[in-house]
Amino acid sequence: MATNLKIEEGLLDEALALGGFRTKRETVDEALRSFIRHQKQLKLLDAEGAFEEFDDFDYKKYRRGR
Repeated sequence: MATNLKIEEGLLDEALALGGFRTKRETVDEALRSFIRHQKQLKLLDAEGAFEEFDDFDYKKYRRGR
């Protein structure tokens, strides 16, 4: 999909150099992948504590019973 974006040239040049990418497209694609991965990690951290813990759960006994 063709998309025109006005990207700050300094940011793009720095990302291109730091990442060792060959093209601007590779740089932007990896930046988007990295952003998505980071956002998913943040959502997982938000879920911390949202699940009920069972102190008396014996996982070894559970595995033997299967």
